[in-house]
Amino acid sequence: MHSHAALILVDIQPDFMPGGALACHEGDAIVPGISHLLQRRLFAQVVATQDWHPRGHVSFASTHPGTRPFQQIPLHGHVQTLWPDHCVQGTPGAGLHPAVDWSPVDLILRKGSDPEVDSYSGFRENHGPGSTRPSTGLAGWLRERGVNEVYVAGLARDVCVLWTAQDAQALGFKAQVLWELTRPVTPESDEATRAMLREQGIGVVEAAEQL
Repeated sequence: MHSHAALILVDIQPDFMPGGALACHEGDAIVPGISHLLQRRLFAQVVATQDWHPRGHVSFASTHPGTRPFQQIPLHGHVQTLWPDHCVQGTPGAGLHPAVDWSPVDLILRKGSDPEVDSYSGFRENHGPGSTRPSTGLAGWLRERGVNEVYVAGLARDVCVLWTAQDAQALGFKAQVLWELTRPVTPESDEATRAMLREQGIGVVEAAEQL
């Protein structure tokens, strides 16, 4: 077991799978590997994040008349990508994927529930009206349990997985991305994602068998 490491499973929800409201490219392909990894019980702590938006969330294109999904607008002084309505609280698409046995998970962290602020990372909300990005409390929760290293998997590789790994590294954890157990919204983004991870000293584990 990685005695001081946590596994963070990001947004493994039906709305991010093929046929879902905001499908990642081949998102369902990670499900068997995630299940197998959980069964191996390699990590001292396991966290699952869950996108959990109210209806009319500020990140939805439908909230902004005259806009379309994937359009970018200014919001709170930063660029906001507008998304299709997804992971709406209480809907089947917002649940954790039913094909995964989630019983080994120690913490389920719901994010994106503030109607005025988007939330990609498991550690901090996106930029809101204030000058700093609010904490989700995850960093403190992990530190209290002796965690100093995190391995990140899930969806989407180029958005929430990336932001979670970047924030983990910035907050003092040694961060690694389990590349084969992630998938992007846009496959063409993979080269840029790898470059950003390398630039920030974040490790890339190509295959879970390397753990």
